[in-house]
Amino acid sequence: MKAASVRIVVATAAAALAGCAVGPDFHTPAAPVASGYTATKLPPQTAAAAVGGGAAQRFAIARDVSAQWWSLFRSPALDRLVEQGLAGNPSLAAARAALAAAQENLAAGDGLLYPSVDASLQATKQRITGLTTRSSSQEFKLYNASVNVSYGLDLFGAARRQLEALQAQVDYQRYQLEAAYLSLSANIVTTAVQEASLRGQISATRAAIAADRRLLAVTERQFELGAVARSAVLLQRSQLAAARATLPPLEKQLSFSRHALAALVGRLPDEAGTPEFQLDALHLPTVLPVSLPSALARQRPDIRAAEALLHQASAGVGVATANLYPQVTLSAALGSQALTASSLFGARNAIWNLGAGILQPVFNGGELSAKRRAAQSALDQAAGQYRQTVVNAFQNVADSLRALSDDAQTLEAQAQFSSAAKDSLELAQTQFSLGAVSYLTLAAAQRDEAQARINLIKAQAARYADTAALFQSLGGGWWNRTSAAPGAISKRSGEPAPHGESAHD
Repeated sequence: MKAASVRIVVATAAAALAGCAVGPDFHTPAAPVASGYTATKLPPQTAAAAVGGGAAQRFAIARDVSAQWWSLFRSPALDRLVEQGLAGNPSLAAARAALAAAQENLAAGDGLLYPSVDASLQATKQRITGLTTRSSSQEFKLYNASVNVSYGLDLFGAARRQLEALQAQVDYQRYQLEAAYLSLSANIVTTAVQEASLRGQISATRAAIAADRRLLAVTERQFELGAVARSAVLLQRSQLAAARATLPPLEKQLSFSRHALAALVGRLPDEAGTPEFQLDALHLPTVLPVSLPSALARQRPDIRAAEALLHQASAGVGVATANLYPQVTLSAALGSQALTASSLFGARNAIWNLGAGILQPVFNGGELSAKRRAAQSALDQAAGQYRQTVVNAFQNVADSLRALSDDAQTLEAQAQFSSAAKDSLELAQTQFSLGAVSYLTLAAAQRDEAQARINLIKAQAARYADTAALFQSLGGGWWNRTSAAPGAISKRSGEPAPHGESAHD
C-alpha cells in the first residue's frame, strides 16, 4: 500500500508540473518609438538673465536623474523638510501599508500550489434507538482522530494565474508607493517655491504701499500749498487703496501655502517647525537631465503601475479560461476511531481513505464563458489605460521642457523690464523733486516699477517650480536609490539601470 501511495503521489505531482497554464502569457509592452519629446528640437541651453534664478540651464540628453533630485536646489532647509515629509506623511504610510497587505496576500496565495493538511480530534456522545436493530436504545461515546490531506491539481494553471495576479498586485502597490514618494517630494518642493514667491510678492507690495504713502504725503502738502488740485490727492489716495487691497489675498495665499507644507510633512497647521523660504536661498540647477524616450516607460512609476494592472488583467483571463476546464482533486485521510479515549490510537482502530474527484463544468447558463469574455474586456481596458498613461507621461515631459525654455525667455524679458522700470522711477523721482514732471508721471512710474518687481518674482519662481516638474515628469530617479529611504524602496534587481552620469550640479 505504501509503495502504491508513493507512486500515486509522484505521478500526480509530475502531471501537475507538466500542466500548462492556459490564457495569455504576459509580456512587457514595447517602449514607444519616439526620437524626442517635443515637435521641435530643444535648444542646447535656455536663455539667461542677470538676476537671481536667471542662470542658463543646459539640457543633458541621456543623463540620469538623481534619486535625491531636490538636493540640487542646494537648500538645507528644503532637504530637511523633504526628509520630514518622507518620514511623517500619512498618505505615504498608507501606501506602505497597502504594499505590505498585497505582499501578505501573495504569501497567503502560495498555499494554492501545495496540499492542504488538516488534523482533527473529536469526541462525541451519541444515543441511538433500537427501532432499526429491534433492540433497546443505546448510548455510547465515540472518539475520532485523523489527518486529512487534499490537493487540487493545477493542470490548467488556474492557481498559477491567481498567483501571477497577486504578484502583479504587489508590483502595482510597489509602484503606487513610488508614485506617492515622488508626488510628495515634488509637492513639498513646489509648495516651498510658491511660499518663497508669495513672500517676495508681499515684500514688493508692501514696498509699493510705502512708496504710495510717501507720494500721498507729498501730494497732500502740494495741495495745501496750492500747487496741485484736490483731484490729484483723491487720485493718489485711490492708488494707495488699490495697492493695499492686493496685500490681503497674497497673505491669504501665503497662509495656505504654510498650511499645505505642514500637512505634507504630517503636521497640524498650528505646529511649529516649518521653515520659511526665500527665493534667493534657492539655487537653480543648471544641468537638467533628459532621459531618452525609450527609457521613460521604465522610469515613470505611474507607467509601471499601469503595466502591473495590465499584467493582473492578463492573469485574470487565464484564471477565467482555466475555470472552463476540468478540476481534479486528490484527497486522503489517516486516523483512528474508538469507543474509548485510551484505545483511540490502537492498531486495530486505524481508519484511512484515498479519493480522487474530477469536476467538469457542463451547463451553467453561460456564466463561465461570460466571465471569460468579461476578463478579456478588462484586459482590453487595462491596455487602453496603459497606453493613455504613456501618452500622458510623454506630454508631461514635453510640457516641462517647453515651460523651462519659455520660462527662461520670460524671465529675461521681465528682468529687462524691471531694470528699465527701476531706472524710469529713479529718473521720475529726481524730476518730480525738481518740479520738472507732475505727480501723475511719478505715480505711473511707481506703479510700473512695483508691477515689474512682482512679475519678476513670479518669473523667477516659475523657473524653480518647472525645474521640479521636470524631475518629477522623468520619474524622480527612484531606480538610483541604493539604500532604503524613509517610505521608499531600495534598488532591486530587474529595475532599470542608470544610463549615464547623474546630474549633481
